[in-house]
Amino acid sequence: MMINEYEELLTNGSLQKEYFNVLKDTRWHCRDCAGRQIGSTQIAGGGGIQGLQRGTKSRPGLITETKREYCDVCKKTSTWDRWTGEYTESSSAAGLPRKLQTQIFEYYDYTDSIEQRRRQTHELVIDHRFPMERWGAIEERNPSDMSDQYIERKFQLLKKDSSGNHNLLKSRACERCIATGKRGYPMGIKYYYVGDENWPSDCPEKGSEAERGCYGCGWYNFNLWRTALNRFIEQNKTKEKA
Repeated sequence: MMINEYEELLTNGSLQKEYFNVLKDTRWHCRDCAGRQIGSTQIAGGGGIQGLQRGTKSRPGLITETKREYCDVCKKTSTWDRWTGEYTESSSAAGLPRKLQTQIFEYYDYTDSIEQRRRQTHELVIDHRFPMERWGAIEERNPSDMSDQYIERKFQLLKKDSSGNHNLLKSRACERCIATGKRGYPMGIKYYYVGDENWPSDCPEKGSEAERGCYGCGWYNFNLWRTALNRFIEQNKTKEKA
């Protein structure tokens, strides 16, 4: 696909089109500097780089690279993006069939994982537990009729409203993990129910086998992380009393 053909598939004035116009030279770009250039601080989310990477039903995704590096312009270490010039088949979570989206919302009772509040669908994001940047290839096709076990394994619901965007926070944590090999931790609580902050040395960085490197991270499965953390706290209370 030619660059001008791809541009025609993007909505005029959208953040995705603005950022694609920055990335289309296939050079490395500091995300903070690019954000100031196009007037947005939301480049990391689904409306920006993630949306470009995932694609939609009508357009392919972009294959990009991400790194952390010092920027001589903004004088700080920041996230950088580069489009490789290649496209990939769409793997958009937003492209899930409506019936499947409803099934996922109903399974979790329209409740976000972190704040445990019931919300309207427009305030929720269906999040892939395993970040797309680590897939290494197109994710396996989702079955049309998912079992509850499959939904639990693959997805969680995160908040996205005017008071906060947990999907964006997770995305940034995953990007830092990929760039530095240091796993993130939600809300500043440095706890892991499996492993520690370091990406496992025996685990590949991308591909289906890489998912086990996410086990134990709160961003990967916040419900399991909270349960394990509460159990850890209770066990230590018992030890103190003994």
